[in-house]
Amino acid sequence: MKNSKLILFFLSIILLSSCLKEKETNYSSLDPIDWKKRSTSKKLDSSLTYGETYLSVHSEIYMYSKSRTNTLTAAISMRNINQSDSIYIKSARYFNTKGELIRSYFKDPIYIAPLETVDIVIDEDDLEGGTGANFIFEWYSSPEIHVPYFDAVMVSYGSGQGVSFTSSGIRIK
Repeated sequence: MKNSKLILFFLSIILLSSCLKEKETNYSSLDPIDWKKRSTSKKLDSSLTYGETYLSVHSEIYMYSKSRTNTLTAAISMRNINQSDSIYIKSARYFNTKGELIRSYFKDPIYIAPLETVDIVIDEDDLEGGTGANFIFEWYSSPEIHVPYFDAVMVSYGSGQGVSFTSSGIRIK
C-alpha cells in the first residue's frame, strides 16, 4: 500500500512537470523542412546565372489605426517554374521592419526540382518581422531557363472575419 502511494506520488510529479514545461517554439510548424536533405553538392559556378530577389512579407498589419495591429500567418513559396532543370537557392534571409536580420533558413545551398515548390511558413504568433518584414533570396539557375519565382500569401482569421493578401518577389540583382 505504501509503495503504491509512493509510485502514484512520483507519477503525479512527472506528469505535473511535463505540463509545466515551456512550449517549444517552432516558427515553421506547418510542414517543417529538413534543409540538410535538400542541400546540394553541385558546384554553383560562373556557368550559372546568379540573382537576388526581394519579397515583402507582413507578419502584422495595421487595423483601424497605427496603434492596433493584427497578426498574420505568412506562407512564403520558392517556386521552380521550369519543366526540366533544377534551380538552386543559396540563401533565404528574413528581415524585420527595421531591416535587421531575424534568421537565415539554411546554411548550404538547396535545390528545387522542376515544377516543385518549397515553402517557408511564418507562424501567426511569430511577431519578430512586424509590419514591414521582408526576405532576400540569393539563387542560381541555368542561363537558358526561367528564374525562380517567389511569392507570399498572408492570412488571418478571427471573430468571424478573415484577411488575406499576396505579394510577389522582385528581382533586384
